[in-house]
Amino acid sequence: MRTVGGALAALSFVGLAALAGCSGEGSGDGVSQNASAAASSSPSPSPSPASGWNPKPGSIAAVGDSITRGFDACSVLADCPEVSWATGSDSLVRSLAVRLLGPSKAVDRSWNHAVSGARMAQLPEQMALAAKERPELVTVMMGANDACRDSVRLMTPVADFQASFEASMRQLRAGVPKAQVYVSSVPDLKRLWSTGRLDEGAKRIWSLGICRSMLAEADDLGPAAVARRDAVQERVVAYNGVLRDVCAKDRHCRYDGGAVFGFRFTGAQLSPWDWFHPSRDGQARLAEIAYRNITAAEPPA
Repeated sequence: MRTVGGALAALSFVGLAALAGCSGEGSGDGVSQNASAAASSSPSPSPSPASGWNPKPGSIAAVGDSITRGFDACSVLADCPEVSWATGSDSLVRSLAVRLLGPSKAVDRSWNHAVSGARMAQLPEQMALAAKERPELVTVMMGANDACRDSVRLMTPVADFQASFEASMRQLRAGVPKAQVYVSSVPDLKRLWSTGRLDEGAKRIWSLGICRSMLAEADDLGPAAVARRDAVQERVVAYNGVLRDVCAKDRHCRYDGGAVFGFRFTGAQLSPWDWFHPSRDGQARLAEIAYRNITAAEPPA
């Protein structure tokens, strides 16, 4: 998720860099380390012949937007793919690729085709690139930018969102018919607003243009503002319904059951530069959620 307004906000508040959760390889917080330790102590899963789902894929390709690129997690206005929840190499995040493949294999057997700012309409192109790698697993995290627009009117219609996602799945299947697909739900943008509006710094940053459809005039609780935020929330819920239903039609696809949407991001898990993208700790939480769902014997309910 990345907007021009977000860029202006980050530039205007570059002084917040001292608060970053990703200022260097050796830093990090106890929450991330605890999540990593818990994941490392989990027993290795075994494939489930009954479901046909292999919880130990040998290669991973990631598609999506700025979340999967680690945007604003390490420095202002920059992608930081090394901390990506899906394919990053950072030792404190312990990405999905590192957890599934190990640090050495993750370098050569994982690929990140996500693009900051991308919306669902751009996913077919990313899927085509991912298919060329012939991965055993493709991770998808896309949709926040479709809801985060300058106005409610500009949000991607649900029908268009569905058509693009279905086209993306066809694009992948044309190249790798049996690749497994893990689909993350779109984050809860309204919960992000309700958390960040308690912080004066976050509201100053948001006022410069980040996700205006949800975050504009964060303290306005009037009927029009409430209706606007409710409309965005309803659209995100509808997008997640599309992701769930389209995925359910593909025997090699697994939806996260709304796990990312339901996760309660705190200030420590959000970028100090924009209070919008995940910080290094937030990326670690996303990696943990994905690992847990991918290695589970049964898909999330």
